[in-house]
Amino acid sequence: MSAYPHRHLLGIEPLEPAHIQAILDTADGLREVLDRPIKKVPTLRGKTVVNLFYEPSTRTRSSFEVAQKVLSADSLSIAAAASSVQKGETLLDTVKNLEAMNPDMVVIRHASSGAPHFLARHCRSAIVNAGDGAHEHPTQALLDALTLRQKKGRLKGLRVAIVGDILHSRVARSNVWLLSKMGAEVVLCAPPTLMPPGIEALAPVTYRIEEALEGADAIMMLRIQTERMTGAYFPSTREFHVRFGLTEERVRRARRDVLILHPGPMNRGVEIASEVADGPASVILDQVTNGVLVRMAVLYLLLGGGEAA
Repeated sequence: MSAYPHRHLLGIEPLEPAHIQAILDTADGLREVLDRPIKKVPTLRGKTVVNLFYEPSTRTRSSFEVAQKVLSADSLSIAAAASSVQKGETLLDTVKNLEAMNPDMVVIRHASSGAPHFLARHCRSAIVNAGDGAHEHPTQALLDALTLRQKKGRLKGLRVAIVGDILHSRVARSNVWLLSKMGAEVVLCAPPTLMPPGIEALAPVTYRIEEALEGADAIMMLRIQTERMTGAYFPSTREFHVRFGLTEERVRRARRDVLILHPGPMNRGVEIASEVADGPASVILDQVTNGVLVRMAVLYLLLGGGEAA
């Protein structure tokens, strides 16, 4: 049995710390592949992966595609805007038709929370959640954890501040679950209108960024997801930046060795100043590289790393 005993990766919430550790360790073990002159190994030759994206994506979709190519899997990428979905086809019908082509895995991003779980109940293929509504984004949390572990040498005992649009963020939820399971301390910061009701049960909450940043080993900034908003959640982006934006001054007041993370895409001048995003504390581009490694690890563990339970 593999150290990762699940057939799918649907979220962080159901995983045990040992399963998270297995993915991170596998990603670290695959790092040397990306350092080779020829970045290609035959590990998943003969395996087919369908990337089904119902929402726009740059980093997640691209890094899944790169991971698949490095491991020699055959891949097919479908954007909902260019598919039969536009003609009224249901999610299940789309996947059943794709499954008739016998893919080994479907990587799905969908606006509805629970869509990957729905597919896992109805499909033979392995399912990987690439983001479902405001619910979870497991591979993002895993690449964030890999980046923190790489730079800090550990996860246990770290204090991580997550600041921004917590209400609409699947990244925040997956990170809270993962970091808490691995022994880190998480604090959430946002305007009251962008803080989900009851989130205090998962992590401490503050409405002052200065309090959130105090003693933080890492600061994860989240963008304002205006595409998911139906009303006015704050007076203006300028005011948001003044009260909650990560500025050079705020970074200077933080710990000297603080790390700055952002899942992207960034709204420069809103949740994060350009000088901070491009500054010496930023590990945002390291996150992108680690995204490829984590997705390689997930592909390997689900399709080539051993027998699933």
